[in-house]
Amino acid sequence: MRKTGLLWRWTGLAAIAAIMITAGGWFQATLSGSEVPVPTIRVSTHLVVVDVVVIDKQGKLVRGLKQDDFAVQEKGKSQKIAFFSSPSTEQKQPAPDLPPGIYSNKPEYRSPGGPLVVLLLDAANTPFKDQAYARQQMLKFVEEQYKPGQRMAIFTLTNGLSILQDFTTDPSVLLAALQKYQPVSQEMANAAAPRVPSTSSDGGKGAQLAAAGMVERMREFQNIQLAYVQDRRVETTTAAMRGLARILGGMPGRKSVVWVTAAFPFSLIPEDRSISEAEMAESLPTIRQLGLGTRAAGSMAGIERTAHAQEIREASAQLSSAQIAIYPIDARGLMSGMEATSDDLPSRQFNSISENASVRMSDAVSDRETMREIARETGGLAYVNQNEIKEGVMVAMADAGASYTLGYYPEDKKWDGKYRAIKVKLNRDGLDTRYRRGYFAIDPASMKDRNPEKGAVEALQDSAPDTLVTFSAQVKPAEGGKVAVDFLVDAHTLSTEDVSGGEKKFNVVLYAAIFAADGKMLGNQSMKVDQAFDAGTYQQILAKGMLLHMDLKPPSGASQLRMAVEDNRTGHTGSLTAPL
Repeated sequence: MRKTGLLWRWTGLAAIAAIMITAGGWFQATLSGSEVPVPTIRVSTHLVVVDVVVIDKQGKLVRGLKQDDFAVQEKGKSQKIAFFSSPSTEQKQPAPDLPPGIYSNKPEYRSPGGPLVVLLLDAANTPFKDQAYARQQMLKFVEEQYKPGQRMAIFTLTNGLSILQDFTTDPSVLLAALQKYQPVSQEMANAAAPRVPSTSSDGGKGAQLAAAGMVERMREFQNIQLAYVQDRRVETTTAAMRGLARILGGMPGRKSVVWVTAAFPFSLIPEDRSISEAEMAESLPTIRQLGLGTRAAGSMAGIERTAHAQEIREASAQLSSAQIAIYPIDARGLMSGMEATSDDLPSRQFNSISENASVRMSDAVSDRETMREIARETGGLAYVNQNEIKEGVMVAMADAGASYTLGYYPEDKKWDGKYRAIKVKLNRDGLDTRYRRGYFAIDPASMKDRNPEKGAVEALQDSAPDTLVTFSAQVKPAEGGKVAVDFLVDAHTLSTEDVSGGEKKFNVVLYAAIFAADGKMLGNQSMKVDQAFDAGTYQQILAKGMLLHMDLKPPSGASQLRMAVEDNRTGHTGSLTAPL
C-alpha cells in the first residue's frame, strides 16, 4: 500500500497528553459506557479461552454447572482456571444510534449481545448444483424454524469472503437476503478432456497406442490443473478464516460459524501425518480405479500440508483467539455415490458407472472426515450425509447460547508456535462435551517476517467491519473541499511494549482509503504513531482513548471512505466504512 501520510512525530509527551485529556466532546458524550471485552489471547495476556458445550445422554444441552465442575488439562498437565462464565440468556439493550457523521466498530454497535451465528455459503468449494440445494435448505430453515430474537449474519465465499446480510434478529430480513442470493459456478471448473482417438481400419493398433498415450497426457494435464485449483482453494479458504477472525474477534463470547460446503481443501493440523484414504489410494499401482478428485486429493494432500503449513497454523490460531467454532454442513446432503458430477466428464471414458460411484463415495468419505476434524478442532459439530441439513443449523444455533467459557494461563510459558492439546473434564458422569481440542501457541507480537501492510490491505477490503482493534471515527467536510477524519482508538484493544523507565510504547498505523462506486481505490493515506508514554499518560490514554486527526482530499468520483487501524506489534486490525 502506498503511504502518502506523514509519520506522526511528537515533540513531547505534554502535547499528546493534552489531546487525550480533551478527547471528551462529541466522542465521550455519545460513546460512553462501552464495555471492555474479557481479555483473551488476542491481545497480549496469553490467556487461553476455551468454550465448552455440555450435553447429556439424550443430546440435550446442560446448564447450571459451576466452575468446580470443570477441570482443564494442557498437554496432559492440569491448568488453573482463571476465568469462568456460564451460559446466559440475558440480552443487552441496543446501543444508542450514532449521530450523523460518526461511525464505530465497537461490539455494542456491531451486535448488542447474545449468541452470534454466521451462516457461510461456500461457493469456492461447492459445485453449482449443491449450492442450489443448500440455498433451498436454508430458506426452509428460516421459514420454518428460525426464531425471532436469534442473531444471525449471512456470508458468502466465492473468490473472497463477502457479507450478504449483517447481523439481524428479523427472519424476514434473512429470508429476503437468501432469496436474493444465487448460486455461482465454481471458479476454474474442470474442463472436459480431449476426445480419445477412435479405432481405424488397420485393426486399431496404432489408434489404441495413440489413445493410451493421449490418456496418460490427459491425466498428467488434469493433475497439474487440479493441483493449481487445489492451491487456489487453500488460499481462498485460509483467507476466509482470517477474515472471519478479524470481523468477529472483537465481539465477546463464542461465535458459531455454520459453514455450508461440499469439502474443505485442507486439515487444520498440517503436522498430522496420518495417511488419509486418498493418500493411500494414490500410492496404489492401479490408477484406473481412481477418480479425478481422489487422485488430486491423494497427490496434493502431502504437498498442501507442507506448502501452506504456516498459513494454516496461523489461520487456526486466529480462529481459536476469536472464539470461533465451525459447524461444517455437507451441502451435498445424502449421497449414494450414483450422482453425476463434473468429475465424470473426463473419467467416464475410462471407468464404469460402478467404479465412478465407488470413487465418489471414497472422495466423500475423505471430505467428511476433514469436516469432522475441523469441527473437533474448533469446538463445533459436523453435519454430513443428511438430507435435512437445516437440522445442523439448528444444532449450531442452540450451541451458540449454551456454552461455558473457561480461561487459563498456560504453565508452559514458551510460545513456540507448536500445537498444544487441550482436554476438558467434568466431575459428573453421563455428560459429553464439545470444545476445541487444542491450539497453536503463536504469539502474534513475536511473529517474524510478517508484512504489516498485507493485514491493512485485507482489512480495507473486508466487506464488514473488523473488530480486533476497536475505534470510533467522525467524518465531516472541511475547508478547501477536504474531508476531516478524527479517529478515537480504544487503547484497551492495542498491545504495548515495555520500555525503560516503566514507559509503554504503542506502534499503531491508521489508514484511510478512498474508493469509487465500482470498488476501485482512488487514493490512500496513512499515519503512524510509534511512541512511548510514561505511566501517567498511558493511563490517560487508556481512559480517554487515542485521538488522532487526518485531512483528506477526495478525488473526483470518490464514493466511499474505508478506515483501518492496525496494531503493528500483533497485526490485529479494526476497520470502518463511511459514505462520502
